[in-house]
Amino acid sequence: MGDFNTLTDIVRVAKSNLDKGDWDYLVGAADTEASLRRNRAALDSWTFLPRILRDVSDVKTATQMLGQTLRIPVLLPPIGSVQAFTEDGGTAVAQAAADFGVLQILSSSCMPDFETVAQEVPGPRIYQLYLSGDQAWLDDQIERTINSGYIGFCLTADTQVYSRRERDIMKGYVPMQARMATGTMLDQTGVNYQSTMNWDTVAHIKEKFDIPLVVKGVMHPDDAKQCVEAGVDVVYVSNHGGRQLDHTVACIDALPAVVEAVAGRVPVVVDGGFMRGADVIKGLCLGATAVGMGRFEALAAAAGGAPAILRGLSILEREIQISLALTGVSDIADLHPGLLHRGQPQGASHALSAFPLLEEGY
Repeated sequence: MGDFNTLTDIVRVAKSNLDKGDWDYLVGAADTEASLRRNRAALDSWTFLPRILRDVSDVKTATQMLGQTLRIPVLLPPIGSVQAFTEDGGTAVAQAAADFGVLQILSSSCMPDFETVAQEVPGPRIYQLYLSGDQAWLDDQIERTINSGYIGFCLTADTQVYSRRERDIMKGYVPMQARMATGTMLDQTGVNYQSTMNWDTVAHIKEKFDIPLVVKGVMHPDDAKQCVEAGVDVVYVSNHGGRQLDHTVACIDALPAVVEAVAGRVPVVVDGGFMRGADVIKGLCLGATAVGMGRFEALAAAAGGAPAILRGLSILEREIQISLALTGVSDIADLHPGLLHRGQPQGASHALSAFPLLEEGY
């Protein structure tokens, strides 16, 4: 992994390691892919207004969430079919997260299963569950989650039905999680339990179980407010990387209104196009506690499993440290919206436009 000196190196190797189907599944999105492009364009449009003559000889990047210290304010989000990118699947991500010091959110749509991952890599992490059974099934899954030592439970609320992803459809590509799906949005033979989720589901979990609840897929401030009122412990701003509803607002643009609605009562996480250290700083300036980086995670996994993820996190940490110092801030806790200005993207945005040197053959 010492050969990876930049994140661009990691992306280049990831692409060379994946076949066309898995690559397109990673970088693609729903329908016209407008949501994906808008996520990245919005990130590019936020520009820095740095301060000078501030002592930044010792920058601090650690933060707290759910009682855990994160070495950098980054989460490794749930990725379905992560085993398509590394043979060790969720275990590879778990190992890298534990070794580096960030939190993983493990998807129920990946292998190995959540209990196996907990046994193989002990340590704090969050479990994200897609509903594929009734309330009794849900309760059993949460009890097993708690018994396995997970420190949080995550519901993804923006996948009521599975989207149309034309890159996959046109090639006849079937995501790995679809091949093992039963009783989910990907299973056309029975009840789609994921589509039955509502606020009563949240109320039931909070009433019956003593485990912090994360709701992922929040884009509207009214939903953010209702989450807090319902006892949700972490509000997660996400449009599923543009992979679900096409033509949504960019996640970083939805973030300020959600932060205002939450009003500091619980942590706010955001994802959607975040690829570089400067992107993380922008999310924190606009009020996020931590930033989810799903495609970053998958690209690193594809480049070399747990060691490449660990190396990617180390490079990302250095980018965060440099960006923080050059904004004139020594502690991420001191970031604020006044350090940003709205400009215009400099070129066409797409899933990998954060790595322009790829297009120049580097």
